[in-house]
Amino acid sequence: MLTSLWLLLSLAVPVQGSYFSVSCPSRRHCQRALLSNNDIMLHCNTSGAQWHFIFLQNKAIWVYNPASTSNMETMPDGSLLIRNPLSSQTGFYSCRDQEGRKVVQYDIDFQDVETMHITHKDLGQKPLQNETLSLGGKELVFTHWEPWQDCNRCGKPGERKRLGFCYIEESLEKPMPCWLYLGDMKLWSHRMRPEMQVETCHVPCTSLSEEHVTFDDFELSENSESAWLTCPLGSIYRPITWEANSIPLTWKGQLSGQDVNTVLDASNGGSRLQVFQGAIYECFLQQELTARFNPRSKLDVLASLNTEDLQQQPGVEEAWKGKADSVLKGLKLMLLLGTGLGLLGVLFKLFHPSWGRRRDQLLVVK
Repeated sequence: MLTSLWLLLSLAVPVQGSYFSVSCPSRRHCQRALLSNNDIMLHCNTSGAQWHFIFLQNKAIWVYNPASTSNMETMPDGSLLIRNPLSSQTGFYSCRDQEGRKVVQYDIDFQDVETMHITHKDLGQKPLQNETLSLGGKELVFTHWEPWQDCNRCGKPGERKRLGFCYIEESLEKPMPCWLYLGDMKLWSHRMRPEMQVETCHVPCTSLSEEHVTFDDFELSENSESAWLTCPLGSIYRPITWEANSIPLTWKGQLSGQDVNTVLDASNGGSRLQVFQGAIYECFLQQELTARFNPRSKLDVLASLNTEDLQQQPGVEEAWKGKADSVLKGLKLMLLLGTGLGLLGVLFKLFHPSWGRRRDQLLVVK
């Protein structure tokens, strides 16, 4: 199936554009909060780049070889690709040139996407409120909101989302992402988690193209009767929408409980969709059609195969007619034989008693 092929290819080599690109000016030190389980690329524009990094939960132990970490890879241009980053990989990432000079450093807080708080403005749902911690002072925990992403549809009502990250602000100090601030301190509260907020939007269409559209036609699982569909190049950092038989699948429908036949995976911003019944599913990335899927039940597949077989073999119908004629002739012959045998039986019964009486009479005469 194409789904399996796509999965294997995506694991084997990074697909251009499937990750979120993060850059920082040369010789600078940049701080960023991101989400776990979503691929990122840290840029380092130098040949022979050497990456060193520290995971804060490992009590500041430097690692000098990204290849020793299974989800990291240094790219030919010197950038560092991190697939499905873990929240435990929060730390400092330093890129150096061949001479050992620092080119750029990233302080990255991978906040746990599984704890993300999701709200929809149209449903009256509220984001998390600010709270105060007591870690020796009065530290304020708040959500730092990223800009709204583009509307995921055009010409029709759509949705747009924005991501929010947990930050801690200390008096007279610059705010920091929560787990960069805490370091290896073991502290967690219900308030300390990322957020995603969604609202309805409506924007006009511009000229769009439908290039590189993936099509997948496959059978639903016999055990669960469901399947996961993945929108190619999708990311929580990009606007995505799905349609089922041309009907939009929205966060509002899911959060309100109206959409029960599909599930948008919040951990990747809806890049993955779980479906439970056959339909034509289409995903749009940045308002452009990217993929079309046609999952079907086993009964639908069998019915389709039977129809295709009859269409692809013009002589099948004639062959069946010939077989039916042969069977009918055979039945007629068997019917004639049965009728003949039945008549013989009747005649035998009719004549048999008279022969018996004659035999008795002859015995009496003797």
